[in-house]
Amino acid sequence: MDDEDVNKRRPADAEMARVLKTKPLNIASGRDPSGGGIARWQHGALHDVVQPMADHVVMTYIDTLQPLERRTGRITATGVARPGVVTIIPAGTSARWDIGGAVDVIQLYLPHATIERVAAEADSGAAAALQERTGHPDPITSRLLITAAEAIEGHTILDAMFRQQLMGLLATRLLAAHAVGNPPTLSPVSGGLPPRILRRALERLRSESDADVSLAALAADAGLSRFHFCRAFKESTGMPPHAWLRQYRLEQAKAMLRDPSLSIIAVAVALGYASQTAFAAAFKKLTGVSPSEFRRLAT
Repeated sequence: MDDEDVNKRRPADAEMARVLKTKPLNIASGRDPSGGGIARWQHGALHDVVQPMADHVVMTYIDTLQPLERRTGRITATGVARPGVVTIIPAGTSARWDIGGAVDVIQLYLPHATIERVAAEADSGAAAALQERTGHPDPITSRLLITAAEAIEGHTILDAMFRQQLMGLLATRLLAAHAVGNPPTLSPVSGGLPPRILRRALERLRSESDADVSLAALAADAGLSRFHFCRAFKESTGMPPHAWLRQYRLEQAKAMLRDPSLSIIAVAVALGYASQTAFAAAFKKLTGVSPSEFRRLAT
């Protein structure tokens, strides 16, 4: 495939909007070229040709039971859209799709650059290419996709970091379970971060700069791949970077809520949430009480 053909590929979210003839219930995009995106759609019957897309599209289904048919030339693949299965449309491929009725689907848009990066971290020299799948049983990948869709909290930094880490996990899983040819095997990694590197990483996570807390910046500073940095960080702290940052911001939120001079919306803005509603939902999810309830109990 030459550069001209690659440049003609449509963005995955735009092509999905065209063939599904609706808008996603929610969508979150990555903040760097390899960050990818994730969206949830509810759509009706589909009878159309999906044109070549720039990203790999990996999807799973919620509360759905629909036959799937994908035709590429004379080859027909069939499956059933149901919970616990995945469908994969590799980047650059095109096929005719026929789906008879309503579907509730989560779609991951995974840049090929992410697949290549994860494959490069592996011992094997296998090609970073994915197989087509149509309603293929894979509860592990299905659960990861659902987790990603549920974890959009309305906090720009936290959401972006979680998606960056999850993209790496999903790319690793996809290469292990759905790669063309022999799947690559990641070399085992043991031990945490050296104290000096860990200290610098925690300083970055506590900073106010978005660039400082990206996984790319943290991993580069440690001299590791993003995948191996996340493993070593979890070994050192007991939690992955996004969870550590979420806990740190939660403690900040509690301290600020104890100050009656600060309004709840001021706390939400100071902590980087898109709205007071998003902050309240995330806070209650972690603590079991709303910010106003916490303030009443704490003061």
